[in-house]
Amino acid sequence: MADRKSLADYQREYEIIIFADQPKKDILLAGLMNEMEKQFNIPFPRNVSWERENPKINAMYRKIAITRTL
Repeated sequence: MADRKSLADYQREYEIIIFADQPKKDILLAGLMNEMEKQFNIPFPRNVSWERENPKINAMYRKIAITRTL
């Protein structure tokens, strides 16, 4: 991962991906989630404390997760 992306960068990518055909859309969304997990150190399993400290990141990540059909 060469450059760090901003949350706005992830939002822009998301807005492009949602118009892709299935199953490509799910694959691209999963990749976006994996990238966010690494960049923002998103914990697994869920960590309520982390979510409270990072509400914007958490909201974007959950929006992507909800959009997926897998």
